[in-house]
Amino acid sequence: MKRWLIARRIIQVAVWVILAAPILIYGFSLFGLTAGSDMRMPTPSEAFIFGSLSSSDIFGLTLIDPYATLQVALASRSIEIAWIWAFLPAFILYLVIGARAFCGWICPVNLVLEFTEWLRKKFNLPNANRSLPRKTKLAVMVLFLLLAFVLAQPLFENISPIAALGKTLLFGSFAGFGTLIGIIILELFWAPRIWCRSLCPLGGFYQLFGRIGIFRPHVDRSQCTSCGDCKAACIVDPVILEPALTGESTKVWAGDCMRCGACIDACPSKCIKMKTY
Repeated sequence: MKRWLIARRIIQVAVWVILAAPILIYGFSLFGLTAGSDMRMPTPSEAFIFGSLSSSDIFGLTLIDPYATLQVALASRSIEIAWIWAFLPAFILYLVIGARAFCGWICPVNLVLEFTEWLRKKFNLPNANRSLPRKTKLAVMVLFLLLAFVLAQPLFENISPIAALGKTLLFGSFAGFGTLIGIIILELFWAPRIWCRSLCPLGGFYQLFGRIGIFRPHVDRSQCTSCGDCKAACIVDPVILEPALTGESTKVWAGDCMRCGACIDACPSKCIKMKTY
């Protein structure tokens, strides 16, 4: 049983059910179900949670994505104390767990691209299987920060595929959908998982802090059969497993690790476990 995969799917779906809750609870008026009524109806913004993965209000607490905050600060050439308090809760949580856990457990693009990869294999679609260095996304991250400063607007937030689904559900905006469709086409016919591995600026931002998290896969070399199943299952890049598999380390130290547990599910000898330091 792929326990880690099941756990991830439950959380990924739960996140989107929660984000869609304002529409599901209060949004019936948007569908014309209360047409002709003189009564004031509650709006989605009055729900216990409202917003997207970029910015949300939960029980009156405002939360902002750290990378989005950095872009806004550079675009406006200013910083507000309220912004700092808004991005700290999520930032600290990801630092403790492992920053790229966001990519593996929360990000909707990762969920879509895992399904895209399944489709590619299911229908045996050809692709050039090209690749870019994993650190490319660090350069992309810096590029969007520079563009935010030069253009005086958070450009990535305007085209981000990460918030595309949330914006469509909550605000009727299709911003970012073009980017998402482009990424899907790129991954189907050019290179699998290239967005998460090499291009996503938010993934690059979290990669900077990925080594800090207290949770990481540990490998028991005495039980490892060197079958390679874990490397085949890795949704980031098999290279990040090499030090632990060759005995250089007992754990996966790469900041890119999403803590997704795919390698744990795939290991037939159960020699990989998620542990704290």
